Formats: sequence, C-alpha cells, structure tokens
Amino acid sequence: MPQEQYAHHRSSMPSSEGPQVYKVGIYGWRKRCLYFFVLLLMILILVNLAMTIWILKVMNFTIDGMGNLRITDKGLKLEGDSEFLQPLYAKEIQSRPGNALYFKSARNVTVNILNDQTKVLTQLITGAEGTVFPKSIETPNVRADPFKELRLESPTRSLVMEAPKGVEINAEAGNMEATCRTELRLESKDGEIKLDAAKIKLPRLPHGSYTPTGTRQKVFEICVCANGRLFLSQAGTGSTCQINTSVCL
Repeated sequence: MPQEQYAHHRSSMPSSEGPQVYKVGIYGWRKRCLYFFVLLLMILILVNLAMTIWILKVMNFTIDGMGNLRITDKGLKLEGDSEFLQPLYAKEIQSRPGNALYFKSARNVTVNILNDQTKVLTQLITGAEGTVFPKSIETPNVRADPFKELRLESPTRSLVMEAPKGVEINAEAGNMEATCRTELRLESKDGEIKLDAAKIKLPRLPHGSYTPTGTRQKVFEICVCANGRLFLSQAGTGSTCQINTSVCL
C-alpha cells in the first residue's frame, strides 16, 4: 500500500481514547477574588446610594431648589436663617412682605456701593456704636427699634439734613433733644420758624441789672439785641431793654 494511502487510512480510523474536553473559565483562588470584588463593589454602590438619598433628604432637595433656597420666576428666595461664607452679589435683596430683613455677624457688617469702574462710592458700616456713614446718604425714613432711642451724631464734623420739601422730626411717645458743643442754628431763608407749645422755656438767658424798686422781681421782659441775642430784663413800668444794652456787647 502506498505511503499516502496508509496515512489516510490511519487518520480515518476511530480513536479509542474518546473526544478531549478543554475547560474554559476562572477557577480556584482567582474565582474567589473575582466574587469578592464584585460583592465589595455592590456594597459600595448601596452605601453610595444610601448616602445620596440621605443628603437629598437632609438638604431638602426639590425641583424648586434646596433647603431654604427656592428658585422662582423673579430670582432666588431664601426662607429662614442663611449663612454666606463667600461674597454675595445680588441686584436686589428683599424680605417677605410685612417682615424685616436682618443682617447678623460676629463683627461689623460692611456694604460697599461701587460705580461702573468698581470704585467705592460710599459705605454702610454697622458696629457696636451704631451705623456709620462715611459720606452722605439718602433715605425716606430713619427709625430706631421699638423702645430704643434714635440718635444722629457727628462726633468730629457737622450734621446736615436737607430735603427739597422739608425735613420732619417727630417723637410720638417721648422727648426730642438736640445738643451740640458750640452753636445750634435754626435758619429759614424764605419762611418762618414757629415754636408751637404750651410752654416755651429759655432757662439760661443772661439777666440785665435793672431793678426799678431796688428789690428782686420775678417778672422779666425778653429783649433782643441787634445781633439776635436774647436776654432777660426785669420788667418795669416801661420797657427796660434799652437800659441793659450792655448785655449785647
């Protein structure tokens, strides 16, 4: 038999050993490590999901905002106490209708008003002594807290209040006091100064020395000098102001 036919005949003969099976996969310690990492990954996913749900619950996340912050058509709305750790930039800040707006800080609260070149035009500084305005301010109303006094003070400069239609100072349930170190001037250019009260007292006016009867009287006459100075002169049968003109010097 030729060699080629013999080889073909041997290859066509059935094998007595049977078909060989090759195992494909991961076995042994590799399989256990894979299962361990898969289990650990599932635990981390569950923990992460639980933490995310807890944060959403605590921070009160909703489709309208989070916590005290709400997103509205007009902007952002804050309800309750809020704390800002970084600068806050806003076009307008308002409180709810009928409620006051409070700014609280462990130290001073500084509000800067800037121009187009980001230069400071004026400042509002609130401290332990009250509110300090380095420059002029414009406001429709200045009011103190209930049962507390309102004081407008300029320790080193003058205090000027101006308005095109008048300035009104009203104390509905108490006294009003104006004090200064040198001069207190009331001036009306086109109108008059009106003192309307049941009693008008000028307790520290200087006294003249005229005594018509030689005894001390309790009735006095108010006299006016040419420079506007007022003084008291003891009343007589006629005017005694001209006798005490030395007080005007």
